Amino acid sequence: MTNMYVLGASAVVALVVVFLFTLSRMVRYVGNNRVAIVEKLWSRNGSITGGLIALNREAGYQPVVLRGGYHFFVPFQYRVHSQPLVTIPQGQIGYIFARDGAPLGPTQTLASNAATADFLDVRAFLANGGQKGPQRTILREGTYAINLAQFVIITREHIYGLMLERADEALFTEMQSVIEQRSGFGAVVIKDATDQIGIVTVHDGPALTADQIIAPEVGTDQSDGATFHNSFQDPEKFIAAGGRRGRQLQVLVEGSYFINRLFATVEMTPKTVIEVGHVGVVISYTGDSGADTSGEDYRHGELVARGTRGVWSDPLLPGKYAFNTYAGKIIIVPTTNFILKWDQATTGQHKFDENLSEVSLITKDAFEPTLPLSVVVHIDYRKAPLVVQRFGDIKKLVEQTLDPMVSAYFKNVAQKKTLIELLQERSDIQEQAGDQMRAKFNAYNLELQEVLIGTPRAAAGNDQIEKVLQQLRERQVAEEQVTTYQKQKIAAEGEKLLREAQARAHQQTAITESELSITVQENQGKAAVKRAAQEAEQTRTLAHAESDKIRIVGEGEAAKTIALAGAEAERITRTGLATAETIEKQAAASGGAQYQLTRQVIERLADALEKSGVDIVPRVQISTGGGEAGQGGGALQALIGMLLSEKGIHMLGEPVAANDAKPQTGIAAE
Repeated sequence: MTNMYVLGASAVVALVVVFLFTLSRMVRYVGNNRVAIVEKLWSRNGSITGGLIALNREAGYQPVVLRGGYHFFVPFQYRVHSQPLVTIPQGQIGYIFARDGAPLGPTQTLASNAATADFLDVRAFLANGGQKGPQRTILREGTYAINLAQFVIITREHIYGLMLERADEALFTEMQSVIEQRSGFGAVVIKDATDQIGIVTVHDGPALTADQIIAPEVGTDQSDGATFHNSFQDPEKFIAAGGRRGRQLQVLVEGSYFINRLFATVEMTPKTVIEVGHVGVVISYTGDSGADTSGEDYRHGELVARGTRGVWSDPLLPGKYAFNTYAGKIIIVPTTNFILKWDQATTGQHKFDENLSEVSLITKDAFEPTLPLSVVVHIDYRKAPLVVQRFGDIKKLVEQTLDPMVSAYFKNVAQKKTLIELLQERSDIQEQAGDQMRAKFNAYNLELQEVLIGTPRAAAGNDQIEKVLQQLRERQVAEEQVTTYQKQKIAAEGEKLLREAQARAHQQTAITESELSITVQENQGKAAVKRAAQEAEQTRTLAHAESDKIRIVGEGEAAKTIALAGAEAERITRTGLATAETIEKQAAASGGAQYQLTRQVIERLADALEKSGVDIVPRVQISTGGGEAGQGGGALQALIGMLLSEKGIHMLGEPVAANDAKPQTGIAAE
C-alpha cells in the first residue's frame, strides 16, 4: 500500500515537472522552413523606453531571429513566436512595412532607404537610421528570413507579419487592397502591340513649384550611377537626382518595370499617332520660356523651339510618338486637301464643318434660296503652327473666320443676281469666287484650292423656285427637241451617205475588178494594136519581100512561060496544021465534012450508050398519035436529023482549024 502511494506521488511529481518544463519553455524546436521571433518577457536591463525592438537586451522583441533546430532558454524568461519564411513568387513584388525606426519627415510618404535597405539585419537597419512605415525599397522574387515583428511583408497572396494587435490585420489588409487596386504586385509590362505608354505619377519627394504643372525629367543619364533611377525603379536615386512628386514628364515605353506602386503609380495611355497626310502641332505646357521664332511679319503670337513652353515652330511629322499628353497638347492638322461643306445634311471626313449649314441668300428678284457650298482647302505643313497659334485649332478657324467670310461673300453676289442668273451663271460665279477668295485665304496662311457651288434650294413649303426651275426645264426640253430634230436630220443625211458609202464599199470589189478589167483590156488592146502594127509591118515587109520574090519569080516564070508558050504554040501550030491536014484528008476520004461530023457524033454517041447501058430504043413506046409522022423518034431522031439537015451541013461547011480565032458571026463551034 505504501509503495502504491510512493508510485503515485512520483508520478504526480513527474507530471508537475513536465508541466513546469513545458510551461517554462526552456527548449524550443524551430523548423527549417520557419523562423522564430524571440520575445524577452523580463530582463535585468528593464524594458525598452522607445520603439519596439530591444536592441540592448531589454525586455521586448529581440532583433535576432532563430532558424531551424533546438534552442534552449532560461525558464520563464522568453516567448518564441514561430513564423513562416517570406516567399515572393516569380514576377511578383513584396512590399515592406517597418514597425520600428526613425519617424518619417513631414514631406515623406515612404521611408527612405538611402542609408540602409538591409531588412534581414534589424539591428543594422535601426542603427543606420532606417525609418518606420512603408518602405521605398521593394522585395523581388525569393525567400527571406525576416524578423516579422519588425517588418510586415505584404504580397498578393499573403501578409507576412506578427500581428501585435487585433487592428493590425485589418490595417495591413487595407494596405494590401490599395496596392492591388494599383496592380502593384506585378511588374508594369508594356507590349509593342498595344502602342501604349505609361504616364508616371510619383507620390513621394519634394513638391512641384507654383509655376510647374508637371515634373521635369531627371536621372535619365545612364552614365551617372548615383542618379540614374532606371525609369523610376530606384526611388532613392530618383530623389537624389532632384525628382519631384507629381505627374512626370518622362514616360514609360515598351518593356517591364518593377516599380513600387506606393511610390509611383502608372497610367496607361495610347501613343500619339500622326497619320500620313497630317502633322501634329505641339502646344507644350512645360519647359522654359523660349525665344520667338515666328519672325517679324507674324503678329498673332509666338512660336518657340522644341522642348520649351508654347507652340513649337516645328510640327511633328507622320509617325508614332510617346508624347505625354499631360505635358502638352498635339493638334492634328491635315496637310492634304480637305473639304468644308456648307451643307447641314453632310459632314466632311475631318468634321471641321459639322456645325456649318447652307448659306441663306436673297436674290435681286426677291427669291430667298439657300445655297450649299463646298470649299477645298489646303494647309502647308510648315505653316500649320502659324494657323494653330492664330486660331487655336482648325475647327475654330472654320467656324469663327471662314464661315462668316464665305457666307458674306455669296450673300453679296446673290443680291446682284436674279434667281435665273444665279442658276445660269453658276460656273462664272464659281470661278470668280475662287479667284477673289484665294487672296483672303492666303491672309490666314491657308491655300484655297477650289470653290464648288451647289444648286440653290427653296425653304420648306416654298415652291416658287421649283416653278421657275420647271419653266426652265420646259424651255430647255423645247430647245433640246429642236436641236434633236436638227440632229436627227443631219443623222438621216449622214445615214444616207453612210448607206451609199456602204453600198459602194459593198460593190467596191466588183468596181475594182471591172476597172482593173478595163485597164487590162486597154492594155491588151494597146498590146494587140502594137502587135498588129508589128505584124502589119512584118506583113508589109514580108509582102514586099514576097512581092519582089513573086515579081522576080513571075518575071522568070513569064519569061519561061513565054518561051514555053512560044514553043508550045509552035508545037500546037505545027500539030494543028498536021491534024487539020489529016482531018481534011479524012473528010475528003469520007465524002466531005458533013459525013465526017456525022461519023464522029455517032461514034461518040455509041461509046456513051455503051458505057451507060441505056437502051437506044425504049422498050415501051407510048404514042398519043397527035404528032406528025416521024416525030415519035424523040430527041435522037431530032439530033440525027439536025446533023443531016442543011443547017448542020452549013455549020460544017466552013471547017476551022483548032487554033484559029472564033468567027465573028454565026454559031461558034463547040
